[in-house]
Amino acid sequence: MIKILIADDHAIVRKGLKQILADAPDIASIDEAGSGQAALRKVRENNYNVVLLDISMPGMSGVDVLKQLKTERPKLPVLILTMHPEEQYAVRILKAGASGYLTKESAPDELISAIQKVSQGGKYISPSLAEKLACDLDSAVMQPLHERLSDREYQIMTMLASGKSTKEIAHELSLGMPTVSTYRFRILLKMKLKNNAELISYAIKNNLL
Repeated sequence: MIKILIADDHAIVRKGLKQILADAPDIASIDEAGSGQAALRKVRENNYNVVLLDISMPGMSGVDVLKQLKTERPKLPVLILTMHPEEQYAVRILKAGASGYLTKESAPDELISAIQKVSQGGKYISPSLAEKLACDLDSAVMQPLHERLSDREYQIMTMLASGKSTKEIAHELSLGMPTVSTYRFRILLKMKLKNNAELISYAIKNNLL
């Protein structure tokens, strides 16, 4: 039987997921956490078979939570369920150790199948994502500029590209404004861009928004 932890900062999303999973076969219990810190605390205190994790949470992001979970519980399957399309985070997230990646637009049956598969030690990815991963293995494929960024740099890059100010990003990520400004400088340098306008244009062209 599968014990699940749902980590999402939206209570209505957690409630909806619990309703979907309540009658699913093999689901023994469903616990929930409203933040990254709460998710880590619950994993340390309980034994789960699968963690269902959102990427975008205030404070400690899902990416940071995933990395910490893989350090503390490397064999615990983590299935990402997020509003972000595959183009934005999927490859990066899977390389960080996630067992699967689903968007919140996925059908309930697909979610249940994914949970069952990763709980048995498997991986769950869509056909389109599988093709992208195969292409990434081809050494002849040039690495996109945004793939040069660290996970935190990539996160801030997408926030800048969506039009958020340095102040807004600093508040949302609990960082100092000078720190965010330093990240912005490094992002533009690595991506060979001059300003936010070019960054937004790049993000749109590469389907990162």
